Amino acid sequence: MAKQELVNEADYVVVGSGSSGSAVAGRLAQAGHSVILLEAGKSDEQFLVKKPGMIGPMHAVPEIKKRVDWGYYSTPQKHILERKMPVPRGKVVGGSSSINGMVYVRGNRANYDSWAAEGNTGWSADEVNKSFKRMEDFEDGENAYRGAGGPIKVTRNRAPQEGSMLFLQATSDALGVKILEDYNGESQEGVSRMQQNAAAGLRYSASRGYVHNLDVPTLQLQSEVLVTKVVIENGRATGVEVTDKDGSQRTIRAGKEVILSAGFVGSAQILMLSGVGHAQHLKDHGITTLADLPVGDNLHDHMFHALTFHTTASKMKGNALFFARGVAKEVLRPGKSFLANTVFESVAFLRTSQAAEIPDLQLHVLPWAYVSPNQDEPIRHDVDKRTSMTVMSTLIYPKSRGTLRLASGDPTAAPLIDFQYLADQADLEVLAEGSEMVREIMAASAFGDAIKSELHPGTDVRGTELRQAILNRATSVYHGVGTCRMGVDELSVVGPDLKVRGIEGLRVADASIMPSITGGNTNAPAIMIGEHAAAIILGV
Repeated sequence: MAKQELVNEADYVVVGSGSSGSAVAGRLAQAGHSVILLEAGKSDEQFLVKKPGMIGPMHAVPEIKKRVDWGYYSTPQKHILERKMPVPRGKVVGGSSSINGMVYVRGNRANYDSWAAEGNTGWSADEVNKSFKRMEDFEDGENAYRGAGGPIKVTRNRAPQEGSMLFLQATSDALGVKILEDYNGESQEGVSRMQQNAAAGLRYSASRGYVHNLDVPTLQLQSEVLVTKVVIENGRATGVEVTDKDGSQRTIRAGKEVILSAGFVGSAQILMLSGVGHAQHLKDHGITTLADLPVGDNLHDHMFHALTFHTTASKMKGNALFFARGVAKEVLRPGKSFLANTVFESVAFLRTSQAAEIPDLQLHVLPWAYVSPNQDEPIRHDVDKRTSMTVMSTLIYPKSRGTLRLASGDPTAAPLIDFQYLADQADLEVLAEGSEMVREIMAASAFGDAIKSELHPGTDVRGTELRQAILNRATSVYHGVGTCRMGVDELSVVGPDLKVRGIEGLRVADASIMPSITGGNTNAPAIMIGEHAAAIILGV
């Protein structure tokens, strides 16, 4: 974007340049409205963010991670051995869409129909499909379900490892499911090559698609700006208070609306700091209540249990030398190394015995070893250096619910993030059954003799021991949602139009509005929410 003189007033002020924020800001600006897009982090115009395969060091190297991540942790999780889980959230232009795995999953169509059935008019599968199609530039072109020509390029990995491709036939043979060409189309159930929002060696974050590439003159991106509260006057949001990187403070005015798109952490935290939340909780932190709403409730997330296998069907190695060679190759020949693609190469959507009408299990395939037993910080465990495959048994419809609360009235203080992981025993059972399904797949004849052994947790870990191991090994997929729930009842924070109940001129548009989580990685749905929010506001 061209350099612009800093402005302090616009039609719309959008807080957060992540998955949803970039989308809603870009579309509103395209329609001719003046928009200020605020981001607490730094620019995303850096090799680290642009290259898809750099997700590894962004999550694993503390010195790199702190450049692009808020550095949050969960509270000790009492149902999983009091573990404090890392909660990565992008503190960079593009938000979490700039640091995630770029796995492109819309979710199951039934997810959106269930939202609509709860009274969220306008959010059915057919209705959100229009927004998905507008945002996509799918490599197979347009059809009834997929879009072409949109700002987010969606492709398949150009150079998957042999094991990732063998996984397709092995899953089909072992479990009798279809090998799908497009799990984001009519039907999700089956096994497929992974789709990614990346192309030609470039990450297609929301900011890449909706801010940099659109380059609309009525949109001004202001980075390294921390929003401390929404200004609410006589029941109406009129702007936001911010602190710039030099410590100076100012107020940015919104002529029409303030739109919070700071994610499941940021949007809920800003609302509470602004006087919107549980009245007693706000009072405890010296904040005057302007709207008594259940902000921070309904927090939930996906979890996975990683099983790693020694294989001869992968050339990927989890060591610094192998990675350094990849970086060198990518610098010399952009788009030609493994860094040009997401590290996740195949995916399956399956049903455990607990499933009803749709798959309740997702398997992510990674062509190298995963850290064992877990990736909790500050302890960093070693990654097995042998050529490996990791298959992640992933719980996609958790029953457990947690909360997000303020730790203090200080806008710079990290909030208390309590997912209550595995509080419901049914969640543990899905992970355990899914792990045994993974073992069945990896034993299929399609692999031949390519699978040498199960490295982690080990074939002798089964039954009760497996469930105990999962308590120490299960990890977040970083898909937190729900803290500003959309609905039409007293448990909701926003209505189907995404307006905050009881406050004029204020909306929330990001994954925090999900009444229930979507069946699969949440980045594509989050971008869709921004696209859909713009359509609602513009009446298109």
